[in-house]
Amino acid sequence: MKRIGILGGTFDPPHNGHLLIANEVMSALQLDEIWFMPNQEPPHKKKPDTVKNENRLQMLKLALQGNEQFKIETIEWERKGPSFTFDTMKILSLKYPKHGFYFIIGADMIEYLPKWHKIDELLELVKFVGVDRPSYSHETGYPVLYIDIPTIDVSSSLIRERLKSGKSARYLLPEPVLHYIKENHLYGT
Repeated sequence: MKRIGILGGTFDPPHNGHLLIANEVMSALQLDEIWFMPNQEPPHKKKPDTVKNENRLQMLKLALQGNEQFKIETIEWERKGPSFTFDTMKILSLKYPKHGFYFIIGADMIEYLPKWHKIDELLELVKFVGVDRPSYSHETGYPVLYIDIPTIDVSSSLIRERLKSGKSARYLLPEPVLHYIKENHLYGT
């Protein structure tokens, strides 16, 4: 059985925090691959209207280059409407019946688990893996494998704000992604 970690998000833009989480979880759980899954319309928050999906996909490709165990899964872009994890994982489980899925979430989402769509059914399809996010608790009544990883307090919204105000985002995201952002005048650059 192939063991697959799933890391979902807007990746607007993808940054070094995403890569650190993926690498640490893959190593700690000895996973075969991490699938980065950009979402179309997250049900728990409004996706900022900042860049086109094509730009997000290209930045994600650039961020993942050089690591053959990091893949991109675009299933959520192929559907309209809110991207409920239960629906996505049901489709992936049917498509890949010999894979075991580990769904990676930050502590902010661990706190939100009781509100997830069809959470009890979802627990039959995936094992949740939790990682720290500053200012959030990872305590929950749900079965979550907690992985203690080094944390860097970086977010896509922080990077967008820094770029818009002309501040440096160097070392917060991979250099190829930063070059792409500047070349394409994204986020007010």
